[in-house]
Amino acid sequence: MAPMTEVEGRRVALSNLDKVLYPATGFTKGELLHYYATTAEVLLPHLRDRAVSFLRYPDGPDGQLFFTKNVPPGTPDWVTTAEVPRSEGPARMVLVQDLASLMWAANLVTEFHTHQWTADDPGEADRLVFDLDPGPPATVVQCCEVALWLRERLAEDGIEAYAKTSGAKGLHLLAGVRGAPSERVSDYAKSLAVEAERALPKLVVHRMTRSLRPGKVFVDWSQNAARKTTAAPYTVRARDVPAVSTPVTWEEVAGCGRAEQFVFLAPDVGPRVQDYGDLLAPLFERRRAAALP
Repeated sequence: MAPMTEVEGRRVALSNLDKVLYPATGFTKGELLHYYATTAEVLLPHLRDRAVSFLRYPDGPDGQLFFTKNVPPGTPDWVTTAEVPRSEGPARMVLVQDLASLMWAANLVTEFHTHQWTADDPGEADRLVFDLDPGPPATVVQCCEVALWLRERLAEDGIEAYAKTSGAKGLHLLAGVRGAPSERVSDYAKSLAVEAERALPKLVVHRMTRSLRPGKVFVDWSQNAARKTTAAPYTVRARDVPAVSTPVTWEEVAGCGRAEQFVFLAPDVGPRVQDYGDLLAPLFERRRAAALP
């Protein structure tokens, strides 16, 4: 039986703490749980009130990976859930509202993925996202070039963008928006992706077609669709190493000359939070959220 730990008055089972999840680094499940416990202050605001999809990898990134969207069997009754719309009909999903819920979910060994809307108002998007995905031999260095262009273009429309690593090969741009359904946000994001391709034809592609992507950055605008989710800030990814989707400064983006500069592992994130706080905190300031043009 898994040992029980009390977290904010809740009894949470934490199991297999010595299990090595990332053989390349020896990073264990216990270290993963410690990471989530110590970054909860900055992570939880990005999960709270959002229906969460779990990309689970209980045997590490080399084992089976599977998405869990509905409330998993065995979910404690104190974990908050919400009914959310889906194309096939309403479904019930988990909301990670507090530290106890975060530790319960982290014990499942999961990446956290969220929608661009909150569960109390799924009809209106409050986030705009671009997923910049490099096609080899392009790397995150080229993603940074595209991100700087998109930042300036968004600013022309009064939209303030923020950047984070994807935790994989690319870069995510996020912005706070208001007053628009996901479909309209998707249309706007697509128009900017097309515009970026016209402005930077040797660097950008806005279509997913694989044959078009080598050496270019795919500006994925489609994650703004209401049904889509994106890896949450500060989530650890199921990759060869415990890489984290980590907020970065625009100075770092402008100065990125090597892909290695934008690989942040779980042990790197605590010191960054100490130095910078949450670089994405402005996303929670309603006054900064922009109406789409």
